[in-house]
Amino acid sequence: VDAFQAWCGPCKTVVDLFRKIRNEVGSDLLHFAVAEVDSIDVLEKYRGKCEPVFLFYAGGELVAVVRGVNAPLLQKTILEQL
Repeated sequence: VDAFQAWCGPCKTVVDLFRKIRNEVGSDLLHFAVAEVDSIDVLEKYRGKCEPVFLFYAGGELVAVVRGVNAPLLQKTILEQL
């Protein structure tokens, strides 16, 4: 989940990375979403930050967090969580 604030918008720079990874591992295993933290109370702790935050969920539980756009770390985290 790309957690973003309305004034900043979702992180468009990693969309191509997500597409590439999804094509490599298959669409059944991996799903991407965006969430506006201003309108979701449970994500309140991510408000007021000027950096992208990527939340990784498995089985409905938060399993990893990556702050900032670090393509190698995002890819590594995605593959480790799969």
